[in-house]
Amino acid sequence: MKIGEIAKKSDLPIKTVRYYADIGLVTPSGRSDAGYRLYDLEALKQLIFIRRARSFDFSIDQCRELLALYTNHQRSAADVKKLASAHLEMIQKKQLELQHLHDELAHLVNACHGDERPNCPIIDFLG
Repeated sequence: MKIGEIAKKSDLPIKTVRYYADIGLVTPSGRSDAGYRLYDLEALKQLIFIRRARSFDFSIDQCRELLALYTNHQRSAADVKKLASAHLEMIQKKQLELQHLHDELAHLVNACHGDERPNCPIIDFLG
């Protein structure tokens, strides 16, 4: 498959497929006579896997680790769970941080009258 076809089948932009190839996350199976990158079914499976992993906000490095586990049929489920669990903990930490930001900003927004006066608790807090 040429890059356009595999991009469409994997539901990724061509630029993303090219980037993943450039950083060695997925490897083209070869080149056409005209020099176009060619991809096989295994590369398609890997691209779909990466797209799904990225949808869970796994980093490129984490995707590389997950992909290595995906392609290793001797893998340990414990290794996969360890990586996913660490990522889940990071997401939970981000959720708490975002909730704190939400609560603080909501308080400031509610404290602001939003009228024509120049005094504003939001500006006062940020200043």
